[in-house]
Amino acid sequence: MTTEPTNLRLDSRAKTEAYAVFERLGLKPAQAINMFLNQVSLHQGLPFEVKIPNKETREAIEELARGGGKTFTSSEEFLKDLFGDDEDED
Repeated sequence: MTTEPTNLRLDSRAKTEAYAVFERLGLKPAQAINMFLNQVSLHQGLPFEVKIPNKETREAIEELARGGGKTFTSSEEFLKDLFGDDEDED
């Protein structure tokens, strides 16, 4: 296998988080990137599904960008909001 040097501009947060995952997997960043490139070649596209958000999802993303939406301090609070308070039902 021949190699060639490549320069990329990467999002620093994404790079730091991904490199930590590579380390846990025992991979050097170049190995992980080569794996990704080989998968792109094999699949003739991205090796994962990428979708354009539908209207409802775009509206939700825009609402969050404007500071709207709900926030929760715990998963229990989120689930209670999502499913309602079942404690009174029997």
